[in-house]
Amino acid sequence: MNVLFLAHTEKDGSLGKAAAEALGAAKGLGGELIVGLFGAEVQRAADAVAGCGAAKFYGVAGTDFADARYASDAAAAEAIAKAAGADIIVAPSTSRMSRVAAGVGMRLGAKVDTRLTGLEAVGDKVVGTRWFYRQRLLGKIERDARPWLVTVDSGCFNAVQAPGSASVELLSVAPATRSEVVEIIAPAADAQTIRPDAKLLLVAGAGWGKSQADGQKHVDEAARLILGLLSATQASLGSSKSLVDQSGEGAALPFLTHMHQVGQTGATPRHPKGLATCCHGEEPHVVGWRFIGERRAINLDANCGWAQGKADVLYVADAFAVMSKLVDLLK
Repeated sequence: MNVLFLAHTEKDGSLGKAAAEALGAAKGLGGELIVGLFGAEVQRAADAVAGCGAAKFYGVAGTDFADARYASDAAAAEAIAKAAGADIIVAPSTSRMSRVAAGVGMRLGAKVDTRLTGLEAVGDKVVGTRWFYRQRLLGKIERDARPWLVTVDSGCFNAVQAPGSASVELLSVAPATRSEVVEIIAPAADAQTIRPDAKLLLVAGAGWGKSQADGQKHVDEAARLILGLLSATQASLGSSKSLVDQSGEGAALPFLTHMHQVGQTGATPRHPKGLATCCHGEEPHVVGWRFIGERRAINLDANCGWAQGKADVLYVADAFAVMSKLVDLLK
């Protein structure tokens, strides 16, 4: 069985965390491992994993492949896959790879499955697992068809770090495209509040938008404290559905969107640690925390849902006071 690890490099030519984890998934299948990379420059990324045991390194490099663009990315991935002749193609579930996975599969005559959270060789078969129905059903996937292209989620496999010196065979690819990447407009780093690779997930609950002990709402102070902690810790921000709904109506925190929602109808993030603030720990919200390594919560109610075995540590305190002190200490 030939296994191709297929990924794009980062802007600086390095290999991203999600890609390094996907390489770990590919390597775990056994068989002959082949590494395929595309981007503006691929040698640095190849050298970072040169000792992974790959039999061959293929690359497609040049300015045409520096930025995410369907035509050029699909052409590069197709060329690498055909050169490798692999049975299984493993790629990371980044936005860039996910955009072209289906098209590349069509060009190769391959079957495609995305967002796998598990991948292993069982006897002479390859078995993948992924979640369905908002992470409530775990399904197993097997396919006899080859090639089989899969993308794997970040946070599910051990990243490969095996630096050395790799010999990369560069393929010549001339993408047929009429589009040109003129400029990439992105928010400043401090304005980004959803950070999948952050070590801490901070979740704000509905209590931030409700009346406090003095009978008044302190939405402006809540926004200052939450954004202050995010800035100081570079944590990722999540929210309960109730607070997101309040924000959508203009009644609470204006920087929250449904993209921040964590829970049964929201995201299921994977961070080493999580801190819930002004949340009550109801089941629909807590279901989104199942893959958080260490869960802590701040709530004035000592009998809230977090205290019923849903949090490793519960601080019975006023979240406004605790967060204010934290921000001051971190400054």
